[in-house]
Amino acid sequence: MAGGGEARAARGRLLGEGMFWDDLTSGDWIRTMGRTVTETDLVQFCNLTWLTEELFTNIADSEHRAIKGRVVPGALVYSFAEGLMLPFMQRTGLAFLEAGLNVHAPTFVGDTIHVECEVAELRPASSPERGLSRTRNHVINDRGETVMTYSPLRLMRRRARSTGR
Repeated sequence: MAGGGEARAARGRLLGEGMFWDDLTSGDWIRTMGRTVTETDLVQFCNLTWLTEELFTNIADSEHRAIKGRVVPGALVYSFAEGLMLPFMQRTGLAFLEAGLNVHAPTFVGDTIHVECEVAELRPASSPERGLSRTRNHVINDRGETVMTYSPLRLMRRRARSTGR
């Protein structure tokens, strides 16, 4: 360490830290980076979660199915969407409280998804250091189709110097 090992005060904003509740305004939109779903993702997710439905694990009988192609579970799509949202709430998100979720179209191996997130509701929590945020998250594939929507309610950290909303 420089300076003989003494601790020094950190300067600047921490790179990778999420947004605080106070940084948000109802109606704001946030867009994530993209993520391509691979065959390996599908296999590992099905093995990890025991979602071993033949729709996801048996490619030999796929021509008799209503959905053609290597479809992936909605739970995987949701998990990836939450992972893509992580930079939004890294170190500032405190709790995931609830969400409504709708699957609108299948997602396939090879699809690249991203999330477009609208801040729908903001309200203070009982503690002045925290706030509640509800977003409407739209998971969109590389063909521009909305494959999933969900609306999480999250408990978020407020800035220490916040004087309130």
